[in-house]
Amino acid sequence: MKKILLTLFSILNLSFCLMAQGPQALYSGAIPNFIDGPNEQNVAVTNGISRIVKVTIPTYQFYSAGTGSMKPCVIICPGGGYGILASSHEGSDIAKKFNEKGIHALVLFYRLPDAKRQVDKRIAPLQDAQQAIRLTRQHASEWGIDPKKIGIMGFSAGGHLAASVATHFNKDYTGINDGANLRPDFQILLYPVISFRSFGHQGSAKNLIGPAMSEDDLHLFSNEEQVSAQTPPAFLVHAADDKAVPVKNSLLYVEKLSDLNISSDLHVYAKGGHGFGLNNKTTGDDWFESLFKWFKSQSLL
Repeated sequence: MKKILLTLFSILNLSFCLMAQGPQALYSGAIPNFIDGPNEQNVAVTNGISRIVKVTIPTYQFYSAGTGSMKPCVIICPGGGYGILASSHEGSDIAKKFNEKGIHALVLFYRLPDAKRQVDKRIAPLQDAQQAIRLTRQHASEWGIDPKKIGIMGFSAGGHLAASVATHFNKDYTGINDGANLRPDFQILLYPVISFRSFGHQGSAKNLIGPAMSEDDLHLFSNEEQVSAQTPPAFLVHAADDKAVPVKNSLLYVEKLSDLNISSDLHVYAKGGHGFGLNNKTTGDDWFESLFKWFKSQSLL
């Protein structure tokens, strides 16, 4: 009995440590596409919402749903127009909600584009998101993750990043080129920036690429134009009255997925605007419960 209790204590202690750990370094070695300089990252809290600015050193925080059976894991990319990271209502709050459902989560604090700190600022967020996929698969056994059930999630510009990961996985932008599987098994997009065309979010486009955008850049980073037969299934949520990121972004993305018979589940609210996180106050509907049902329909749980 004593041995059983000690084993249980060890398991619970490991689970607690994984949930309680603070942000960890995303790369074990040198950060690719990195120009050294002072770390000016800081956090501002307004109306209970945390926003991180000047992220130049990428980190992550893993939220464990506990030990036992191998569970799916969602990598979460907070939004913020590629200018900030809305780290609470589009990050930690979401991760904790997943944990309640028995799903692991990893919040990614990806680099914000900065020509002074990156050789090519356009690809820095995508490099970090691909590394998060690689890292999660590397630690799958240790963290109790099913390596075939690792998905990417993003809000607003974080949704653009998540969709980029879901459509650009055939190229290893990190330059590590170790043969790792960088394709997420599913994607979850909340009021996402999909396109950098006229109906996209020009602020995100300018922050990522710059004021001068070539046709090649527009094509590469307009993810509706990058969908292939290997793009993973998607769950999307958007509000029809979103003035910041028009719902056309989600509608067109779903259309392109449908053209290639890729499963997608789109929930469009009449109202809600932009950036509502878990709680769209205009409706009693709970999109997270719909997402949980989608997980079951996709055999992810």
